[in-house]
Amino acid sequence: MIRLFKVFIPTSVVGLVVSEALLATACFLAAFYLTGGLSLDLYLLYGGGMIAVTVVVASILLGIYFHDLYSEFRVWSRIYLLQQYCLIFGIAFLVQALLSYVNHDLILSRWNMIIGSTLGLLILPLWRMAYSEVVFSILDPQRVLFLGDSELTRKLARQLRRRPECALSPAGYLAPRPDPEAEAVLGPWRGEPSDVQHAWREVKPHRLIVGLNERRGFMPVYELLDLRLRGASIEEVGSLYETITGRIALSALRPSHLIFSQRLGPAPLALALQRAYSFVAALIGIILTSPLLLVVAALVKLTSPGPALYRQRRVGLHGKVFEVLKFRSMYVDAEARTGAVWATKDDPRITPLGRWLRKLRIDEFPQFFNVLRGEMAIAGPRPERPEFVRTLTEQIPFYGHRHSVLPGITGWAQINHKYGDTLEDTIAKLEFDLYYMKHLSPALDLYILFHTVKVMVLGRGSQ
Repeated sequence: MIRLFKVFIPTSVVGLVVSEALLATACFLAAFYLTGGLSLDLYLLYGGGMIAVTVVVASILLGIYFHDLYSEFRVWSRIYLLQQYCLIFGIAFLVQALLSYVNHDLILSRWNMIIGSTLGLLILPLWRMAYSEVVFSILDPQRVLFLGDSELTRKLARQLRRRPECALSPAGYLAPRPDPEAEAVLGPWRGEPSDVQHAWREVKPHRLIVGLNERRGFMPVYELLDLRLRGASIEEVGSLYETITGRIALSALRPSHLIFSQRLGPAPLALALQRAYSFVAALIGIILTSPLLLVVAALVKLTSPGPALYRQRRVGLHGKVFEVLKFRSMYVDAEARTGAVWATKDDPRITPLGRWLRKLRIDEFPQFFNVLRGEMAIAGPRPERPEFVRTLTEQIPFYGHRHSVLPGITGWAQINHKYGDTLEDTIAKLEFDLYYMKHLSPALDLYILFHTVKVMVLGRGSQ
């Protein structure tokens, strides 16, 4: 696993991105040779070829990313894969057409683009299929032995089986007694917790993950200490779960973790820096989107009676209540009868225009002004309504901890979890929020903003 932008990414995925970038570049350079133009050196250095090839390769990689071909590593259908790459190269042609109106130096010649794309359409899908087969065949996953069969341990094992690119394979578990359901996920039962040293010699695992339901009377402390002194890699289940999923498991979190951990909350310098670049980003966002803001405001006024902007009380930093600004996407007095309730799928309170505004996240653009006022940041936990906060704080442990940072227009939870109106969805989003708070940094915010564009374009996670 490689850590980029405060996010853990499997090494095999990084290798795939790099190799596809090199192959795509090679295809367009080969197209230049086939068309018989200038010498390659002159073309790249003085003919603008380096910039043009970089632009088209970047558009192809973005197309692959937007089609989830880096998050979905396995090739389940060759026909579907070829269809996806056809769409990706279609996007590259569209980008070239749009750039022709901006600057001709940024685009490839017609035949270079046609021949290079044809070569890429033949080579990249074949490489993707070969790469996945070779990687999964030669990949030697690390064996993971579990001490305990808790629900979190099983959830982690399911993630490892679902994501072979992580190169971690369950090799069995130790628990007071065998459980057929646990064996289906964790692997064979290797004995009781006190047999950990014998199981270690037998399995020879690369990692020992501790995830006991009940530690008092079952934790083999001295046996684990002896293994640790011999160089064994031992970690708690919550730590590996955080690495693999980008979430901090609430079930593994204890108040002592919050008290003694130096990394669970962001540093004051990180918070001050976030305020500074959020202000600059919001100012730029308002300037760039001002024509769109005016058009949308006019459309909201024309399509349904009521104000263009909607003000709603939300809970912000340290529990302070503020008024968030949004384009109105519901009918006026939509909650007069129902009171404060979460939006649902096909919510009748939402206007036809409001559905599109929510789908594309345009209804949240006025929150740039909340950022300028210091009430929000560009990225952070989603600000929730006071009525919901009171209830959720009583039902979910550590829920109030999310108010120790500024709420955001977008956030780690928003890009990783669908919109949901259940308690389980709220817990999942809180786990993502806690991860964000622990790793808050400009790099992670940049990653979130980049991914938010994908979410907006594809209309994911809206309600």
